Amino acid sequence: MLHLHSEWLFPAVALVCALIGAGFDVHSRRIPNFITLPGILLGLLLHLLFGGWKQLALAALAGLICGVLFLVFWLAGGMGAGDVKLMTAVAAIAGMPLVPWLLILTALAGGVMAVGLALWRGRLKDTLRNVGALAVHHRIEGLTPHPQLNLANARTLRLPYALAVAAGTATTLFLTAFQR
Repeated sequence: MLHLHSEWLFPAVALVCALIGAGFDVHSRRIPNFITLPGILLGLLLHLLFGGWKQLALAALAGLICGVLFLVFWLAGGMGAGDVKLMTAVAAIAGMPLVPWLLILTALAGGVMAVGLALWRGRLKDTLRNVGALAVHHRIEGLTPHPQLNLANARTLRLPYALAVAAGTATTLFLTAFQR
């Protein structure tokens, strides 16, 4: 087992993974498995090398927690599977202590970006109304995708959510680097 001298190594590597995913998401609206799956494996391997079996298990748990939370949004039709896998990879690389920060900061970044996109496209009022319709739909229908308000509908606004993952990861790295 190697000794980790720099607490920002894991979030820095996670940020590289998130940025690569964001680049693909912006360019092609897809996040390929050749980024996410090796990212998950890299995270697990780094944690094993630098922290042993216990840290490997915690990194796996970090990926599982974030992956399951994002899976809920995929099941509801609100995000792509690549976003789920990217967040799983980023969390497995960053590790368990950073999961709350990653989730909160990524959600905040996604919310700000979504409002910005709606404003830019002149559809803020429609977007806010659609959020209400989605809440009612999911309260009644559970996690089934809304018939019109989902990724399959070409008329819905689409945010390459890997940008929010990258922004949340970058902010987590910044807070981690300057925390001490």
